Amino acid sequence: MPDKKITIGIRNSKLSKAQTNQLIQALIEATPSLNENDIQTEFIQTTGDKNPTHRLDRIGGKGLFIKEIEEHIIKGTVDLGIHSLKDLPATAELGELELICWMRRQSPQDSLLSNSGKTFSELPAGSIIGTSSIRRRAQILNLRPDLSIKLLRGNVDTRVNKLHNKEYDAILLSLAGLERLGLEDLVTETLPLDLFLPAACQGTVVVQAKQNSPLKDLLMNINDETTQIESIAERLVLKTINANCNSPVSVYAKINADKITIECVLYAHNGEKLFAQSVIDDKINFKQLSATLGENIISAVGQEHINALDNLEDDFNYTPS
Repeated sequence: MPDKKITIGIRNSKLSKAQTNQLIQALIEATPSLNENDIQTEFIQTTGDKNPTHRLDRIGGKGLFIKEIEEHIIKGTVDLGIHSLKDLPATAELGELELICWMRRQSPQDSLLSNSGKTFSELPAGSIIGTSSIRRRAQILNLRPDLSIKLLRGNVDTRVNKLHNKEYDAILLSLAGLERLGLEDLVTETLPLDLFLPAACQGTVVVQAKQNSPLKDLLMNINDETTQIESIAERLVLKTINANCNSPVSVYAKINADKITIECVLYAHNGEKLFAQSVIDDKINFKQLSATLGENIISAVGQEHINALDNLEDDFNYTPS
């Protein structure tokens, strides 16, 4: 039991609040001596929040939703930070910080919301589909180059409102975010993993603290080991190939009994599939399996080509010719 209030730094968004409430309730259930009065939140505006309409890759791309929260943890103004793990660059060094808790992963899949109720395959040619993800952009181009793509930024409510205002015919969002907000009824279609393999760690929320934080043991009581191993495996693939959230790459790991499967698909920005492979091994060997998959990608595509994918030189918006 901490001798002072635990202060958690979060973004001032409905999704961040929902993720934090899930964490707090899990902590209280696991720790009878803890109650809601022992925990407080502090809202922290991040670079990504300050630039709600810009392309993320044009304002830095890496760590845009976490940097300021990390700075507050280091300064000691907050004890913990809560992040969507896919926002935390796999290639970044955590320095004096560490991840101390992986909450149970919710659905890793993408979802389609459409005004017409039509699924992804049913959308008429020329329909305008909204996303801010370079990965999803490449996947759309791979599967439906007859669709138009238009940049979509903002929180979930903003994105849904833009859809309902007919600025878009359909939008793609993380299913986990909608589930956490209780908005899954808005989903027209949950996109299958064989067509829309997710970004590494999509659906995973983590807690970050200073190295050797006195709160580490408390948080490990609610840690989900399966999520932790799957997430680390996915991030190790990205780290091996020096890829980040600007790269059009999907990585998904899944544990089944004592085995782990890791799948990766790498795209060119025009939607061409450059690499696709699934590997399996004993769960205990997950780190070596991730490294092997990463090395396979480098052998097949080339590190120079992978590095070049970090930059989308074309306009994000796309109109079929």
